[in-house]
Amino acid sequence: KKRKITFNGNFSATSEMMRLRVSSLQKTGQKRQDGERLLLPHEFVYRLDFNNQELNFSRWYFSLTGHGRVTITGICQLWTPDLTNLMTRQLLEPIGTFWRNANDPEDSPLKWLEADMLEFGERIAELAKVRKVMYFLLAFKDGAEAANLSCSLEFTPEK
Repeated sequence: KKRKITFNGNFSATSEMMRLRVSSLQKTGQKRQDGERLLLPHEFVYRLDFNNQELNFSRWYFSLTGHGRVTITGICQLWTPDLTNLMTRQLLEPIGTFWRNANDPEDSPLKWLEADMLEFGERIAELAKVRKVMYFLLAFKDGAEAANLSCSLEFTPEK
């Protein structure tokens, strides 16, 4: 039986915590820690919970209304935004990228880097075996917006 895990746009609490860190640094005139990755205005952090941890990656499903580019970067540490700052060394490679160019028709299929997305999905399944929660950094560029994204991963349970 296949199982879909969905990025459903629930970015608010985690992203807001990180935006407070940026705001606090700006207000106090402090600098970020060496290697710290501050959240940019077009970025959001998403928490994904794994109820079943024995998974094999099957495929990605994504749709984007309109045009733009979305990148998804996995965060490798068991990271909690209220306790630990996000560090650049915690960001996984490869990143997932999909897009629709401004001159493409609205109903044209999204373009994506298939090999990277496949490797990324397999890496998520591997990490799910050792943790119940993962965080992802989603960046919306070139007109893409979080409200216009539908993204999920499909897994099959291991036998």
